Amino acid sequence: MLIDELLRLLLPYWLFVLVGATAAWLLRNKYGRGLNKYPGPPLAHYTNWWRFFDALNRTPEQTHIRLHREHGDVVRLGPNVLSFADPKAVKTIYGLNKGFTKSDFYPVQNAVSKGHRLPSLFSTTDEDYHARYRRCVNSAFAMTSLVSYEPLVDSTTQVFLSQTQKLFAETGKSCDFSRWLQFYAFDVIGELTWSKRLGFVEKNEDVDGIVDFLAKFLSYAGPIGQMPILDLFLEKNPIRLWLQRLGISNTVFPVTKFAVDQNNGRQLEMQKVKEGAEVNAASSRGVDLLTKFTQAQHDHPDFMNDTRVLTACVSMVFAGSETTAISLSSVFYFLLKHPRCYEKLMIELDENVKNGTIEDRANGVISWADSQKLPYLDAVVQESFRLHPAAGLLLERIVPSQGIDICGERIPGGTIVGCNAWVLHRRPEIFGDHVDEYRPERWLEADPTRLKEMRATMFQFGAGARTCIGKNISLLEVYKLVPSFLRYFKISLEHPDKDWKTHNGWFVRQIDFNTKFTPRSIHVQS
Repeated sequence: MLIDELLRLLLPYWLFVLVGATAAWLLRNKYGRGLNKYPGPPLAHYTNWWRFFDALNRTPEQTHIRLHREHGDVVRLGPNVLSFADPKAVKTIYGLNKGFTKSDFYPVQNAVSKGHRLPSLFSTTDEDYHARYRRCVNSAFAMTSLVSYEPLVDSTTQVFLSQTQKLFAETGKSCDFSRWLQFYAFDVIGELTWSKRLGFVEKNEDVDGIVDFLAKFLSYAGPIGQMPILDLFLEKNPIRLWLQRLGISNTVFPVTKFAVDQNNGRQLEMQKVKEGAEVNAASSRGVDLLTKFTQAQHDHPDFMNDTRVLTACVSMVFAGSETTAISLSSVFYFLLKHPRCYEKLMIELDENVKNGTIEDRANGVISWADSQKLPYLDAVVQESFRLHPAAGLLLERIVPSQGIDICGERIPGGTIVGCNAWVLHRRPEIFGDHVDEYRPERWLEADPTRLKEMRATMFQFGAGARTCIGKNISLLEVYKLVPSFLRYFKISLEHPDKDWKTHNGWFVRQIDFNTKFTPRSIHVQS
């Protein structure tokens, strides 16, 4: 009765009530958490719609750089969101046993199968779940495993070089290099995960529309992740998922279906691995990731199951292709935009082949071990990582309930905090002068102390316990393909005076990177 009476009294003034409630909500957002002392865009103090539309504008990484240069090391990006630019914040926010957890930004990126979310190592916010999952599969991604994966990478690399010769170098046709490199990255993931190229490079096409689906999915996840509740009305709508579980709706993520089909093709073989059959680790083609994930299922039956094996495979497609292709595109683009650096790298490469430091293999492919003997190559790769890291948004974490000190600031519990690699990588006190310029020499001129600090600040793979588990595989691809490709082809921009465009859909992919290739002799004359 009291509620009915209250409604009767307020109903004639509903507009005033609505305006008053909205004003109270906005004021609470601005002042209620004690974050109003931190500078930032005025609208960001009141609502997350500001960062949603900033992400939707597809250049939030540039916004973050600008805001930190205007306002300093701590910037408020939302009513409950702080961005930190000081590299010292990384150890606190992403350090081990600090009590931080991932925010709801990440579950937006869950794949879905039959109406059920597939929380992966990357997307789960449950730290215990993550720790158990990572223990099961960690050995598959260790640096020591690179040797077993190298034959698989070499297989795709040789096909990629051959197809580049056939489709572009011999015909003189222009190549959409970013897309072509993404095809390469996808086929490498196919080899590494299922010992089977998926046909992107051979067919020169987007197999099953996976590349375009992934681009759309990430473009969705970037903005929606700024206001995760929207996902519950859209892709992860509970009614929609319920209908899928009942079989009424057959909607399935193409990437998930793709991985299911690949796994099903190896079902009998993997059943034997589950039962403890010994895997031939001495095989010339190496042991693929599906086999290692299934071995983990045998070794950890209390946790690993078919769904988690599938999730691990799906994660390889999601995270293992886009980021590596972006990194490869960056390396080649910056070299082409800086001919002096391109020439310097070619001199290093050719001279080391000539003097026998690098093995002059018949197929021209550079081994991982040999790539580590090229200091200027390393400088080129690191500088490309620095200027164009794949991830272009905050890696969000939630402050533990008791609150914590970050760089001398007492941050209340429940606050979302994070760092953006695009900001961290442009700290002049770490990387020296002219941080917006591409200059690989900064990695060679730095003294040991400075170099250690520079490497510690690099954030392209994240940091701490949630560092990208596929980091070593990505490095293997980059450090092998770049010198191998440069031995085979001289690369030129189709439009030298035109800069590429970028699209931040959470990962900052490149557009309008069109090139031409001219064959060169892979064997340097003595």
